[in-house]
Amino acid sequence: MSERKVLNKYYPPDFDPSKIPKLKLPKDRQYVVRLMAPFNMRCKTCGEYIYKGKKFNARKETVQNEVYLGLPIFRFYIKCTRCLAEITFKTDPENTDYVMEHGATRNFQAEKLLEEQEKQMQKEREDEELNNPMKVLENRTKDSKMEMEVLENLQELKELNQRQANVDFEGMLLEYQKYEEDRKRKQEEDDEREMKSMLETAHTKRILEDSDSDEEPLKPPCKLKPKVPQKPTDILNEQNTDRPNKKLKPESWERSVGKLNSNPHLSGLVVKKAQTKKADSSNLGNGDSVQKGCPTRHVTETHNSVALPASAVLSSAAQVQKASAICNSSLSLLGAYSDSEGSNSD
Repeated sequence: MSERKVLNKYYPPDFDPSKIPKLKLPKDRQYVVRLMAPFNMRCKTCGEYIYKGKKFNARKETVQNEVYLGLPIFRFYIKCTRCLAEITFKTDPENTDYVMEHGATRNFQAEKLLEEQEKQMQKEREDEELNNPMKVLENRTKDSKMEMEVLENLQELKELNQRQANVDFEGMLLEYQKYEEDRKRKQEEDDEREMKSMLETAHTKRILEDSDSDEEPLKPPCKLKPKVPQKPTDILNEQNTDRPNKKLKPESWERSVGKLNSNPHLSGLVVKKAQTKKADSSNLGNGDSVQKGCPTRHVTETHNSVALPASAVLSSAAQVQKASAICNSSLSLLGAYSDSEGSNSD
């Protein structure tokens, strides 16, 4: 099989193109083309508006016996979109436009007609001036008079507007210039003020950075609240902590009972006996028992009073003073009795 798309076709050696019959078509033959309406128009039958750019399937034919500079003129047939009435228009190569023929009226046609009329009058005038020099002079005088009249009418209108408006344009311009100057001056002042404030803040910041950052302002001394002892034995611990710590060897009785000499109120509870004579120790057995009974009693009382509140400390202190007074009186009586027995034996 041969190719579907070929560039070179086969011609037999006995091919004669003159023997091919020519197709004879009429000169006014019509073609169906797709076009857009070249201008706005209105149908004469139903009054429907057909706007520029609307698409139609039109029939196209060549106008017979009408040619412009060898260019053929074409005619187009369309149908109204509402009533299907036939509308025809043709090309106008002289004015590069289209001409309405039948079935509708062109919108905005008055302006175009006026322009065409002015062009026609201008053309006639130029034709007259070519052959008649006096006509040229007359036309020039008419034009100058028309210009003078137009200028006078314009001046009158300006004067009328000035009388009615009463607006001082120069004063307005001066006021606007003053306003602009004041605005610029205020803006400059604001800029200068802002620059000064920024420089001051930067200077103070630099001074603060240069200064010693470790130094802090001294805080005001706060008043220490007196501590309320929660237990009666806390008084002994507070007084021991107030004095300088000295490592002293505690006595045997201090290990069991505690140190009592630190408190002036309790210093009289225990009295050390001077070891002068051995006989005194035997005779003072009862006294020792009494003396030993005093601190033990105090210890038991302090242990029992641990659970008491802080308000009962004063009452317990008064009881301790009474007990110390009784112990001292008993010890003095025993000492006097032992002295009397020594004198009788001698």
